[in-house]
Amino acid sequence: MMQLITTKSGGITKECPPVGKLIILTGPSGVGKGTLMRSLLQRHPQLHYSVSVTTRSPRPGEINGKDYYFVSRREVEQLVAAGELLEWAEFAGNYYGTPKEAVMNQIRSGKKVILEIELKGARQIRASYPNALSIFILPPSMSELEKRIRSRAQDSDEAIARRLRHAQEEISAADEFDIRIVNDDFESALHAIEAAVLS
Repeated sequence: MMQLITTKSGGITKECPPVGKLIILTGPSGVGKGTLMRSLLQRHPQLHYSVSVTTRSPRPGEINGKDYYFVSRREVEQLVAAGELLEWAEFAGNYYGTPKEAVMNQIRSGKKVILEIELKGARQIRASYPNALSIFILPPSMSELEKRIRSRAQDSDEAIARRLRHAQEEISAADEFDIRIVNDDFESALHAIEAAVLS
């Protein structure tokens, strides 16, 4: 879709493409990124959520093509080799990645596209697309983060310890991001994301 604008010099009218925006949302596992993202999209359906590919198994209630594209390791490796992923990373033994063409098509059409991704992938995006808006979600404390991860009842003690060690490394990188939001009170955190994304 093209947008008509008028220049100041002589009132000449010309066409120019609408401008979209790439938005990165990241933070450690268990911080509540997914829940915040779902609420944001429910309130603002004009935003476009980029569905990632992953090699991990679906969690209860997750739908293929809506929450993730659940694929094999070989499929992800083929996408990487073909340069068809905007970013990709391996986390907790599984691959995650963002299909490039779908995101670029939405941005070209003027949409705000949100990626919910891991730190490694966020760094890849920031290197390739420095104009992307980057948001880091922080837990109120490490003890609260551990409590949230344990409440899922999906991981062994060893896996939880590994996630927490990884979370500490990720949190140390929070200053690399444009905006940092502590997910202490859910509604406050959601309002802060809305203010950043919709401005």
